[in-house]
Amino acid sequence: MKVDVLLGLQWGDEGKGKVVDVLTPKYDMIARFQGGPNAGHTLEVNNIKQVLHTIPSGIFHENKVNLIGNGVVLDPVTFKKEIESISKLGIDLTKNLFISKKAHLILPTHKILDAASESAKGDTKIGSTLKGIGPTYRDKIGRDGMRVGDLLENFQEKYSTRVKAHIDQLENYYHFDYKEMLESSEADWMEGVETLKKYNIVDSEHLINDFLTNEKSVLAEGAQGTLLDIDFGSYPFVTSSNTICAGACTGLGLAPQKIGNVFGIFKAYCTRVGMGPFPTELLDETGQKLREAGREYGSTTGRPRRCGWLDLVALKYSIMLNGVTEMIMMKADVMDTFETIKVCVGYEIDGDVIEQFPYELKDNVKPVYVELPGWETDLTKLTHQDEFPEEFNNYMSFIEDEVGVPITIASVGPNRAQTIILEQE
Repeated sequence: MKVDVLLGLQWGDEGKGKVVDVLTPKYDMIARFQGGPNAGHTLEVNNIKQVLHTIPSGIFHENKVNLIGNGVVLDPVTFKKEIESISKLGIDLTKNLFISKKAHLILPTHKILDAASESAKGDTKIGSTLKGIGPTYRDKIGRDGMRVGDLLENFQEKYSTRVKAHIDQLENYYHFDYKEMLESSEADWMEGVETLKKYNIVDSEHLINDFLTNEKSVLAEGAQGTLLDIDFGSYPFVTSSNTICAGACTGLGLAPQKIGNVFGIFKAYCTRVGMGPFPTELLDETGQKLREAGREYGSTTGRPRRCGWLDLVALKYSIMLNGVTEMIMMKADVMDTFETIKVCVGYEIDGDVIEQFPYELKDNVKPVYVELPGWETDLTKLTHQDEFPEEFNNYMSFIEDEVGVPITIASVGPNRAQTIILEQE
């Protein structure tokens, strides 16, 4: 048995949570493999909106195992809030939620270090969500991190040692006033730890590989998006983990040959939150129209997302890096009222047109567009691809021809039912 991987192909916020929820009935386990509470996977279940930050998006299906893998960084405070929110729906997570011993913990001082680091950068700040993600991954790479498994042995000693080291950085390097922030957050963090200890803390690499040995199916769920990958994204305006398919191997303990299908999710247009380059960004009424129609405000931060046309240069790059076998297009309905739609097919840099994603995206990168007729139809009312207007079919066909990968699912609204499986010729 192989593990299928589902991940984002843009700058995050592609709608991964909804698709995982739709696909979950086909799998025995859903496993998050990287990122932390900077993720915000939004689902609408029975017309109730739920935002998941750490817990996998298959949690609303009974009898499905949900695993938080070793590649994830976990904030006990956020975890406790998620548990409480989901429990109100009558779901007992103690039976089907498992957490890797090797997942690293976000300490209260990690969040303070995040704020201090952003403040010190001034005008060069990267737009961090200030969730403590970067400092936690830094401790991990520096071999100084605390892991979930540490809660089971000598926890207080290890915690005190790490906090003391962080305070030394805050006082002597950043000269940052931390005391009030730490005092107000530490008690909540300790309560979160007690909640965390009630759940199944396991050697996750053995659990997931035992599932495969016993012919049980697994879907690996990524967070953020390919263009935010620490190695291949628009550095330095990226996240602190590997968001690409290879991250599923290191973030779950899987051998490369265990990877099966790779589902790549993208919006019918592009968005980005925070700082960093965005070649197709629209700073006009069209961009605002996309933002309002798509309700493009961050589910984690609430920040308005930057909006622009679909970028096929970036999309082809993401498909290459991930070995995408199927594409899933989200939020096509957001462009229902557009008479004309533009798609970026190349970058003009100093008079030359290129079709490969460059080392850096600078201000001199100008998108080269192809214009296509809009469908000017309310897609949210449609339930089958036979009802799709010709212009919408042409839009999808154009994308497929350009990138060489089929679109197998089209989302035409936020609800589960507005997810249309496409029949392939």
